[in-house]
Amino acid sequence: MAKYSYYNRDLSWLSFNYRVLEEVKDESNPLYERIKFLAIYSNNLEEFYQVRVSYYRQLLENNDMLPEGFSEKNPAKILKQINNIVSQTQAEFHEIFKNQIVPELKKNGILLLEKGAELSKKQLDYLETVFDSEVLSTIQPVLLVKKKIYPFLKTGQVYLSLELYSKDSAFKAIGKRRPKYGLIKLPTDHNISRFISLPEDKGVFPIIFLDDMMMHFIHKIFPGYSVKDWHSIKLTRDADLDYDEFEGKDLIKAISSIKKSRSLGAPNRFLHYRSMPERMLNFLLATLHIDNSITVKGGTHHNFRDFFGFPNPYSPELEYPALSRIRIPDFLARGSIATAVNEKDYLLSVPYQTYDHFIQFLREATRDESVEEIMSTQYRVATHSEVVSALIDAAENGKKVTVFVELKARFDEEANLLYANEMMKAGIKIIYSIPYLKVHAKVALIVRKPGSELKSQAFLGTGNFNEKTARLYSDHGLFTSHEGIIDDLTNLFAHLEDQKIKMNFGHILVPNYNMVERFKELIDQEIKHAQNGRTGYILLKMNGLQDPQMVDKLYEASEAGVKIDLLIRGACILKTGKKFSKNIRIIRIVDRFLEHARVFVFSNNGENIIYLGSADWMKRNLYRRIECDFPLYDEDLKKEIMDILKIQLKDNVKACMIGEKMRNIRIINDKPLVRSQMDTYDYLKEKYGAKS
Repeated sequence: MAKYSYYNRDLSWLSFNYRVLEEVKDESNPLYERIKFLAIYSNNLEEFYQVRVSYYRQLLENNDMLPEGFSEKNPAKILKQINNIVSQTQAEFHEIFKNQIVPELKKNGILLLEKGAELSKKQLDYLETVFDSEVLSTIQPVLLVKKKIYPFLKTGQVYLSLELYSKDSAFKAIGKRRPKYGLIKLPTDHNISRFISLPEDKGVFPIIFLDDMMMHFIHKIFPGYSVKDWHSIKLTRDADLDYDEFEGKDLIKAISSIKKSRSLGAPNRFLHYRSMPERMLNFLLATLHIDNSITVKGGTHHNFRDFFGFPNPYSPELEYPALSRIRIPDFLARGSIATAVNEKDYLLSVPYQTYDHFIQFLREATRDESVEEIMSTQYRVATHSEVVSALIDAAENGKKVTVFVELKARFDEEANLLYANEMMKAGIKIIYSIPYLKVHAKVALIVRKPGSELKSQAFLGTGNFNEKTARLYSDHGLFTSHEGIIDDLTNLFAHLEDQKIKMNFGHILVPNYNMVERFKELIDQEIKHAQNGRTGYILLKMNGLQDPQMVDKLYEASEAGVKIDLLIRGACILKTGKKFSKNIRIIRIVDRFLEHARVFVFSNNGENIIYLGSADWMKRNLYRRIECDFPLYDEDLKKEIMDILKIQLKDNVKACMIGEKMRNIRIINDKPLVRSQMDTYDYLKEKYGAKS
């Protein structure tokens, strides 16, 4: 029998997504923030089915794909567990929406007109004008005929399924009339909003789902038929596309057709109203060639990710007040960021501090005559990216610019290809993906001419170079001119450009070269401290912990008496509450901002060794990607990171402990209330004092 055991990573991820759902229930959150968490939960689940559930279905079809050491030899069992859990939480999701969110909207003068709501003639006239002018021309109704008409359902799109009766047969007795079934796709892919706002009426703002609005005018879509019943359905398809072996033009060709490829993926979830009549459900399954094993019960409406765009007539009321972003005073006092970074390292913690500092860092390099070259990785960038714009400006100003574009960033492949083409037109040298590896490192390097007054400098991050997510994700970045780190990054970019060049690093950690070995070495060091009567302590913050090798090392350290704190937001296979994990606690924080940073602290007998970086301890990150974890050497920055982590460990408002069976156990104690994200903002505001 194996010495250690683990949770299934995907069942543990469902525990995280349930924690997101708990934020919808939290009445201390502003109403529209609760609605936003509805959308986050729904969007998370959609991607989960597109990718992770697709993975299990692929295993079902091909046992040869089972990876070595795969902990679950029965993918069908895992799929059943997933669908059971999701069905249960979907029921709770819709109960929360119906019994908490909708009444709270009404209390605030926002009336959500749901299925069956009675409308006044004035409202119907208004909606009919909208329907006729904006919606009707986009609708392509289908009358279903079993074994003859087999419509193809687009992934992630909501469809309305209708039970129809011909008006010509109205004279027949009800029992002798045969139903027909129709199908309509919601035209949200035609830039039509899921929600239609009606004119304000006596201080009340009515809003109606597009689905329900369309059904008021169904006679214009299916003339000659009356509707007895209707329900919405949705199909999710496999989006876990395999293009790891492609390179060069073949990869570009594969990416160019990726949208079409995803739309044709195998079905893996059929979502339907939990009270849909059995006759209608069976007809749909048979006609659409859908296996009953992928059915999941939902509520009246689907695609709650559309609630990201739910109208707020009182905005910015009912939302969190915007934070004033904190500036680093030295960057202002020294006249330029480069001048300040030339003398010492600086830490940037978003979204609390302004991401404009990184954009300015690039813009300064664009104008600096001593700059010889700018090199950067690109994994996910914002729409209308200021980062890309700065790099293009640099190239147009005569700078040599090299950008490694990871075309295999899932769901961002097309956007990355588009930006790559734009940058190439501006004269930027583009390096594309490496076969069988993803480049997930977040690094930018400013190379200056030899003998320049300013040294070469770099920015290394835990998150993407994306100004949009920098307002929503909690991440850290390091501005540095440390010669050893600069040399390592120069070597890294040389390898990305030519894989024949051997990588050799003295400071940064990169998978398949020194990352896993260094982390194991540091864990062993803490074990020796504990065995010799000194304090052994490890503090790790990650998005996910899924590599059994690293989990085993943590179990080993726990058995040796090393105290271990884990701040893990998402999937985590490490089991708490076991003899081999008695010295380990796991804390999960879900709040206003997405906790996205990766931080690795080893106490080193009181002289902390700290790394930050892009790599979670997931198999994919540690063995199948180019990542970059980097050390903090500046003692003041080490203290800053430790202060922030200590605040998070004290959180008793938005934190929970991960208990046995992956339960989210809220931290409730009699200590002063600590909400780590807001307290971190206050900490940085007090330390730096300057706001944008």
